[in-house]
Amino acid sequence: MIASMSLTIQSSIRLNNGVQIPRLGLGVYLSPPGRITQRVVRYALNIGYKHIDTAYIYGNESDVGKAVRESITKREEVFITTKLWNTRQVGYDSALRMCEESLRRLGLMYVDLYLIHWPVQGIGNNTIEIWKAMVHLLREGKARAIGVSNFSIDDLQQIINDSDIVPAVNQIEFHPFLYQKDLLVFCEKNGIQLEAYSPLTRGKRLNHPTIVNIAKSYGNNKTPAQILIRWSLQHNLIAIPKSIHEERILENSLVFDFNLRDEDMKLLDSLNENFQTVFLD
Repeated sequence: MIASMSLTIQSSIRLNNGVQIPRLGLGVYLSPPGRITQRVVRYALNIGYKHIDTAYIYGNESDVGKAVRESITKREEVFITTKLWNTRQVGYDSALRMCEESLRRLGLMYVDLYLIHWPVQGIGNNTIEIWKAMVHLLREGKARAIGVSNFSIDDLQQIINDSDIVPAVNQIEFHPFLYQKDLLVFCEKNGIQLEAYSPLTRGKRLNHPTIVNIAKSYGNNKTPAQILIRWSLQHNLIAIPKSIHEERILENSLVFDFNLRDEDMKLLDSLNENFQTVFLD
C-alpha cells in the first residue's frame, strides 16, 4: 500500500534554471536534532518523498544527511535544501564558508537548493555581495539552484536590478490566512518560484470552521491539512509541511488525487488576515 501511495508524490516544477523541484517536501524546522529527525526523514523518503528542507539554524543538517544515506532512496533522487544563516551574511567569503560547513554536516558534495534565510536589514548593499557569493556557489556546482527566503518585493527587486541571475525560489510563509497575493504575482512575473513554509499554519487554523467544512465536503477521506496543502499546490506553490509524526507525514502526501473546486479556492483565498506564525527574533 505504501509503495502505491508513494507514486502520488512524484510531481515537480521546473525552476528558472531548468532544475526540477518536487512540489511537496518535508520541512524539518523544529524537528529535534538526533534520532527523531533521522527517523522522520528516513520514513518520508521511504514512502516516496523526494524533497527535504533543512537549514543551519535548525541544528539538524547532519541528521538529514544521515537519514538520506540510510534510506532506500538514491541521493540523486532527493532534492535537499539548506540555508545561509543571518550571522554569516557579513561578506562574500563568510557566505562561501558557511555553505561548505553545511555540506560537511550534511555529508554531501552539493545541495539542490541553497537559500539566503532572511534578508538582513541595516547593512547597506550587503545583500548584493552575499548574492554574488550565492552565484559563485551555483557556478561551482555546490548548489544546483539558489534562492532566498522571507524576501519582500523590494528585497527581490534589489537583486533583480543588480544581478543577471534571478533567484530561483523565494521561500515564505504562505497559507490562506497569510495570502500574499501581490508577492505571488510579482514572483510569477519574474520567474521566481514561491515555496510555502508553514502551509498548515503550524496547526493554529486547522480547526477553522471554513477549512473543516470544505474538508467534509470532499468526503471522509480528506482532512483540513490536506485541504490547506492542496490550496498551496493549486496556486502553483511548492509546499513543505513539517511533522515528526509518521501518520501525518503520510497524510500530508495524499493530496495529488483530487482538486479543490473553483468556489472552494475562492473561499479559501478570502480568509486572508495577514496571520503570521513565524517571526525573526
